Amino acid sequence: MSVAETSNERAVQILDAAEQLLGEKGYDGVSIREVADVAGVNKALVFYYYKNKKGLFARVLERYYQAHQDALAEAFTKEEGPLRERIHRMIDAYLDFIGSHQHAPRLVQNLLSRGDPEQLLHIQAQMAGLFRWMEAALRDVTPAEGMLSARQFYCDFSGLVVNYFIFAPVLGGLWGEDPLSETALEERRQHLHWIVEALLDRLLGGAA
Repeated sequence: MSVAETSNERAVQILDAAEQLLGEKGYDGVSIREVADVAGVNKALVFYYYKNKKGLFARVLERYYQAHQDALAEAFTKEEGPLRERIHRMIDAYLDFIGSHQHAPRLVQNLLSRGDPEQLLHIQAQMAGLFRWMEAALRDVTPAEGMLSARQFYCDFSGLVVNYFIFAPVLGGLWGEDPLSETALEERRQHLHWIVEALLDRLLGGAA
């Protein structure tokens, strides 16, 4: 986060509002005026901090992916212990993080569907840090290439967590209950741990 952002909480309010609106309406459906209204600030202040809509979008994405990586890294490294335990902590952190940033994955999905080369490159650049971190975290137990490589586990963990929240509005009608309720999220958490155990049994067993 820049000095300008940390020195004025209104800049953070603008980012929060932009993340919410962009996730709900998509890039093309959001104006700077709407962001300012939701953030409770003057439109000129949005331009002061972020110059234009592209600059605001870029900062929303940067903040999301950096916080994303920080949350996983903290859970993975905060305590010593077997890799199995650290990965389970990471999965808990992943679920909690996306649960508190539900608009961001929808924003990324919307931007991907637009197919704008500039925005695709920006998403790729921001995702790179998270991807490289996952590679490093699993380096000692995964091969560099092939079906058990770290890049495959990156896709697994990301899809298992993120897609649940993206499709939650549809799942509610299918299930007849709120998939984001405390009970449903705990059920999802236990299911994720079960899947991780199955993956790790194969991965660590093969490594052994």
